[in-house]
Amino acid sequence: MVIAVPIAGELKLYPLSGADLRISLSTPVFFFILLWSRKIHPVIAGFLAGSAVVCFRIILDKLQVGSFDFSNHFPVFFYYMVFGMFFHIFKVKKLYHRPLLIGLLGMVLEIMGNFSEMIIRHYATDMKMTVSSFLILTGVAIIRSFFVLGFFNTILVRETRLAEEQQRKRTEEVLLLVSNLYVEMFQLEKSAKDAEKLTSACYTIYRDLKALNNQNQAQSILKIAGELHEIKKDNQRIYAGLSKLMAKEKLDDFMNIREIISVVTISNKNYGEMLGKTIDFRVNISGEHPKYHTFILLSLINNLVSNAVEAIQQEGQIIVTAERFHDKVKIRIMDNGNGISEKNKIYIFEPGFTTKFDQSGIASNGIGLSYTKNVIENLNGEINLIESSKTKGTTFEIQLPVEKLMKKG
Repeated sequence: MVIAVPIAGELKLYPLSGADLRISLSTPVFFFILLWSRKIHPVIAGFLAGSAVVCFRIILDKLQVGSFDFSNHFPVFFYYMVFGMFFHIFKVKKLYHRPLLIGLLGMVLEIMGNFSEMIIRHYATDMKMTVSSFLILTGVAIIRSFFVLGFFNTILVRETRLAEEQQRKRTEEVLLLVSNLYVEMFQLEKSAKDAEKLTSACYTIYRDLKALNNQNQAQSILKIAGELHEIKKDNQRIYAGLSKLMAKEKLDDFMNIREIISVVTISNKNYGEMLGKTIDFRVNISGEHPKYHTFILLSLINNLVSNAVEAIQQEGQIIVTAERFHDKVKIRIMDNGNGISEKNKIYIFEPGFTTKFDQSGIASNGIGLSYTKNVIENLNGEINLIESSKTKGTTFEIQLPVEKLMKKG
């Protein structure tokens, strides 16, 4: 500020010949800095800017003519002091949501600053104050204030758009995370129920063995029942912890299907690029759709689309379609990857089955499609492998009752 304002002040013009009336860019620069800065106090800014301008002009006079007239320069100090002081008094920084008022106040501040400088010059240098000079200053104040306001609002709009874009990306990331957690929670709940059933079965065997006086076997079964009960409690604690974690994020429980698929395609496009692949995503949505439960649908579609990304070698295409048929929604995920071999097709929904191995040769846990199938069947829906071959790629189809997707939880 102490560099930019004095230099901008030397870019000036004199609208009235013979009059000591200068119009420069120093005011727009100073006004913009006051609006832009989040930390500097306006009164301190006025003091620093006024002092810097006075010192800069004195130094210029000394370099150019070998002498200087302090009385000719010090009145400008009061211009910046008055501008900064009333900028603070009017609390202009709290009016960002009212740009027109900021423009008007900027004009008023400049007029007040000019008037105070003219009064000081009138007594210090005998400069005459005329109505025409004041009118010209008023006109210039209007133009300069709204010029600064327009430039500043352009930057604010750009900042707002960047912030919205960052928030959108974060929301997409959190949505995907929560959707994945939703599937994990479903499996935890299922695991807890299975553990409870096994505990009950073990306890029944324990009573039968005890009745037959097989004490050693009875105690072994009782120990297994106790360990299964602990597993159930651990799963319930994890489930409760995940529920609290999800509750902290203020996300929409229900979203338009187009928005849900958009989140999936954008994230998986980034996933494909991370894997060094070029994938063209296409989306086709038909029929009237209500808002669906975000995490259910997002987790199901994302799992299938990410599988499709991994199935494509270097370049390919993934098509996601969604159709509404009366009380059901049908979703298809098609890719032109390598497909699934005939011998593996019957195993793809089995827990633990996988054809994916990392660089160390360690197999994936193979739970993706089995999880997806469990979630879908729990919703009274179905998932089918429609087609899969090296020449035609792979197509999965999900059919889900609309009513289930409109219910929470």
